[in-house]
Amino acid sequence: MGKVAENKQQKEQNLLDTAFELFTTKGFAKTSIADIVERAGMAKGTFYLYFRDKYDIQEKLIVRKAGQVFHHALSHLDFSRCASFADRLTAIADDALEQLQKDPGLLRFINKNLSWGIFRRALHKSSDDYLGTFERILADSGEQIEEPVLLLYTILELVSSTCHSVILEKDPVDLERYKPYLYRSIRAIVESFRVKAEEKTE
Repeated sequence: MGKVAENKQQKEQNLLDTAFELFTTKGFAKTSIADIVERAGMAKGTFYLYFRDKYDIQEKLIVRKAGQVFHHALSHLDFSRCASFADRLTAIADDALEQLQKDPGLLRFINKNLSWGIFRRALHKSSDDYLGTFERILADSGEQIEEPVLLLYTILELVSSTCHSVILEKDPVDLERYKPYLYRSIRAIVESFRVKAEEKTE
């Protein structure tokens, strides 16, 4: 990478880091582009070289932060101990929830903003092939699943909608008490999407 490209990448990263800090401390609504560039020590015009508006940088942050959580979970996934596809999804969810429990600011940001629509748009803008990775995990398991994207959507919505108050408020129970029920639900969802033996022979 040349020096000019490296400098551009560093500026973009600085804006992303600054925006994330402000979004998680002041809140998205109360943070302006002027706040971001002032804190980052840049001119306002520089912001528009990288992002269309505040919503654009928010979406890029969502996919970047969610991606970091996902990559961390993948890097700690022991495939030798996760024989089935459901085992692998449960292990990924477990690692992700542990990360979010340790970083409440990150949890608030991701959970508050991570709708399926934003997630899908962010996926298309990302250079990382998250859906491809998900499909490879499925292929490696040797199992057949109907509508893998619908399965991912269902699990994403389940985890994000149930774990916010469980982690932040310990309401109705704390995370450790809730995990067995959540993971049982994930396994049941996977089972409901699995191609049955009689369907394979048709």
